[in-house]
Amino acid sequence: MKLKINLGAISEPLQSENLKTGDWGTEWAYVDKEKCTACRICEQFCPEGCIEVKEQDKEKFAVVDHRYCKGCGVCASVCPHEAIKMEIKELFRLEVC
Repeated sequence: MKLKINLGAISEPLQSENLKTGDWGTEWAYVDKEKCTACRICEQFCPEGCIEVKEQDKEKFAVVDHRYCKGCGVCASVCPHEAIKMEIKELFRLEVC
Protein backbone atom coordinates (compact mmCIF):
# COMPACT_ATOMS: atom_id res chain seq x y z
CA MET A 1 0.00 0.00 0.00
CA LYS A 2 1.31 3.43 -1.00
CA LEU A 3 0.59 6.48 1.08
CA LYS A 4 0.74 9.89 -0.61
CA ILE A 5 1.43 12.85 1.64
CA ASN A 6 1.46 16.50 0.47
CA LEU A 7 3.56 18.70 2.68
CA GLY A 8 2.92 22.41 3.09
CA ALA A 9 1.01 24.37 0.48
CA ILE A 10 2.55 22.59 -2.50
CA SER A 11 0.22 20.71 -4.79
CA GLU A 12 0.55 19.15 -8.20
CA PRO A 13 0.67 21.62 -11.12
CA LEU A 14 -2.60 22.89 -12.64
CA GLN A 15 -4.68 21.84 -9.64
CA SER A 16 -6.38 25.25 -9.53
CA GLU A 17 -8.79 23.92 -12.15
CA ASN A 18 -10.33 21.94 -9.30
CA LEU A 19 -9.80 24.50 -6.54
CA LYS A 20 -11.12 27.78 -8.05
CA THR A 21 -8.29 29.81 -6.52
CA GLY A 22 -9.57 33.21 -7.63
CA ASP A 23 -10.51 34.19 -4.09
CA TRP A 24 -6.93 33.94 -2.81
CA GLY A 25 -5.55 37.38 -3.70
CA THR A 26 -6.58 40.95 -3.08
CA GLU A 27 -6.33 42.04 -6.73
CA TRP A 28 -7.50 40.87 -10.13
CA ALA A 29 -6.20 41.54 -13.62
CA TYR A 30 -8.43 43.58 -15.93
CA VAL A 31 -7.85 43.94 -19.68
CA ASP A 32 -8.41 47.19 -21.56
CA LYS A 33 -9.87 45.85 -24.82
CA GLU A 34 -8.97 49.05 -26.66
CA LYS A 35 -5.25 48.64 -25.89
CA CYS A 36 -5.04 44.85 -26.21
CA THR A 37 -3.51 43.63 -29.49
CA ALA A 38 -4.09 39.91 -28.76
CA CYS A 39 -0.33 39.26 -28.82
CA ARG A 40 -0.83 36.35 -26.38
CA ILE A 41 2.19 37.21 -24.22
CA CYS A 42 0.01 37.41 -21.10
CA GLU A 43 -1.57 34.08 -22.02
CA GLN A 44 1.87 32.47 -22.25
CA PHE A 45 3.19 33.86 -18.97
CA CYS A 46 0.13 33.39 -16.73
CA PRO A 47 1.18 30.77 -14.15
CA GLU A 48 -2.41 29.59 -13.70
CA GLY A 49 -3.44 29.56 -17.35
CA CYS A 50 -6.47 31.74 -16.63
CA ILE A 51 -5.95 34.15 -19.54
CA GLU A 52 -7.22 33.33 -23.00
CA VAL A 53 -7.38 35.38 -26.17
CA LYS A 54 -10.94 35.36 -27.51
CA GLU A 55 -12.71 36.83 -30.50
CA GLN A 56 -15.89 38.89 -30.24
CA ASP A 57 -17.42 40.89 -33.09
CA LYS A 58 -14.29 40.28 -35.21
CA GLU A 59 -12.08 41.80 -32.47
CA LYS A 60 -9.53 39.74 -30.56
CA PHE A 61 -8.50 40.51 -26.98
CA ALA A 62 -7.35 38.76 -23.83
CA VAL A 63 -9.94 37.65 -21.26
CA VAL A 64 -9.11 36.84 -17.64
CA ASP A 65 -11.06 34.10 -15.86
CA HIS A 66 -11.39 35.59 -12.38
CA ARG A 67 -12.44 32.24 -10.92
CA TYR A 68 -8.77 31.23 -11.15
CA CYS A 69 -6.82 34.52 -11.19
CA LYS A 70 -4.75 34.80 -8.01
CA GLY A 71 -3.76 38.42 -8.67
CA CYS A 72 -0.03 37.77 -9.04
CA GLY A 73 0.36 40.57 -11.63
CA VAL A 74 2.65 38.67 -14.00
CA CYS A 75 0.34 39.38 -16.95
CA ALA A 76 0.33 43.11 -16.24
CA SER A 77 4.11 43.22 -15.96
CA VAL A 78 4.75 41.41 -19.27
CA CYS A 79 2.11 43.19 -21.37
CA PRO A 80 4.04 45.33 -23.89
CA HIS A 81 0.98 47.53 -24.55
CA GLU A 82 0.04 48.20 -20.90
CA ALA A 83 -3.40 46.77 -21.65
CA ILE A 84 -3.63 44.88 -18.33
CA LYS A 85 -4.01 46.60 -14.98
CA MET A 86 -4.28 45.12 -11.53
CA GLU A 87 -7.27 46.38 -9.55
CA ILE A 88 -8.18 45.79 -5.95
CA LYS A 89 -11.19 43.53 -5.52
CA GLU A 90 -14.38 45.23 -4.38
CA LEU A 91 -14.27 43.26 -1.12
CA PHE A 92 -11.02 45.00 -0.10
CA ARG A 93 -11.91 48.56 -1.10
CA LEU A 94 -12.39 50.93 1.79
CA GLU A 95 -14.36 54.11 1.64
CA VAL A 96 -13.26 56.79 4.09
CA CYS A 97 -16.14 58.91 5.32
